Amino acid sequence: MINNTVLESVDIERLKEIDRKHFFHPTSLVKQHKEGPSMIFTEGNGIYVKDAYGKEYIDGVSTLWNVNVGYGREELAEAAKQQMTKLAYGSSFYNFSHEPVIHLSEKLASLTPGDLNVFFYTSGGSEANDSAIKLARHYYKLKGKPEKTKVISFQGGYHGITIGTTGATGIQEYKDMTTSNPPNFFHAKPHLLNCEKGDKTDPDYSESIRGIIEREGADTVAAVILETVVGVGGVLVPPEGYLKAVRELCDKHDILMITDEVICGFGRTGTMFGVENWDVVPDMMSLAKGITSGYIQLGAVAFKESIRDEIIDLSGDNFFFHGFTYSGHPTACAVALKNIEIIENEELVGNTKRLESVMMKGLKYLEENHKVTARSRGIGLMGGIELLADRDLGKEFDSSANAAVTVVDECIKRNVILRALTFGGKNIVPLAPPLIINEQQLETIFEVLSESITAFEKTL
Repeated sequence: MINNTVLESVDIERLKEIDRKHFFHPTSLVKQHKEGPSMIFTEGNGIYVKDAYGKEYIDGVSTLWNVNVGYGREELAEAAKQQMTKLAYGSSFYNFSHEPVIHLSEKLASLTPGDLNVFFYTSGGSEANDSAIKLARHYYKLKGKPEKTKVISFQGGYHGITIGTTGATGIQEYKDMTTSNPPNFFHAKPHLLNCEKGDKTDPDYSESIRGIIEREGADTVAAVILETVVGVGGVLVPPEGYLKAVRELCDKHDILMITDEVICGFGRTGTMFGVENWDVVPDMMSLAKGITSGYIQLGAVAFKESIRDEIIDLSGDNFFFHGFTYSGHPTACAVALKNIEIIENEELVGNTKRLESVMMKGLKYLEENHKVTARSRGIGLMGGIELLADRDLGKEFDSSANAAVTVVDECIKRNVILRALTFGGKNIVPLAPPLIINEQQLETIFEVLSESITAFEKTL
């Protein structure tokens, strides 16, 4: 458990004032910048974090779906220290290399499915998805098909917030933030299994991946990018056979299939990578978050050897004009290697699979014992529950009710940190605790969530 000196009240107020004056927070309610930070964290250990007042919380969402091995892992700090004292930074430009990136690439190749054995490194998930999209377009340009530029993703899908990935992200709130979004991105309704198999009688057929390909022309589409399990868009698990149907559709039309494993990778769904639940091998796979459990910034694009070979053969003497200052950062790679070692040695993928039944049981309990809960779903240690004003009619809460936000606030009062997903007028509470969690701790999260939902119901 965490046991650290609480900051003096004067120190806390000083920190809040500095924060208000100098720090502009990402993905936050803008007016809160005037109020100062809602929490200041000082320490983390296992599944717990502590704030400046000494209050301890269970982190029920691994902060941003990423602290897979939990907090306070001295092994990861030691790995970073050793690498920093040896070679803190080294560029991968101009075909330079170093031991950590070579060893990490070999290790990842032993884990990734099929022949996804080549890796391009970034600083995080947005850059990984951006690079995958750029690689897909570059690949077809080299193959003499420069017209293949269009990318299809999901409505409600999240792939990042760079200029390119904002185009791929299918959540309108992120698009409305800017006055201009990149062209050639299209968004399909997720998980229309019958449509992707060719059922044109389905009323949503035109909004399916297959329908968009037919409308736009397969010769103009470079890639389909999709989260293996939709995360921020509501924890949507694909139906059995869906990913295979998309794989077959992409194969038929010479379109690259990119799966976004930024959340699902490294054990979150009960397999090392989410696609392994459905026995599918994409052409590219985006990795980040759990690759280092958030201890240091790192992302990657895994892609097939055959794609790498074609790019090399078709490039001739041309330069590859894409890369980041921190591509293959040696310290980040060293931390990733140690993080993967922890996941394997502590059998965290197996722990996730074992606790999946506890997760589903808890979600089902919430659904059956509260009047505002419905549509529970999940896989591994990734779950979600919806809040509805009338679940029999499927009626959403009015925005003034702040349903999910209120429930999450009640959880925080009870020392459990969760998150509210309110995109598109929905109210969803997701769960994604660190993979080191045990059954009793997971049940505690559900007990607190149930109490918090009850508190919200009393206000209706």
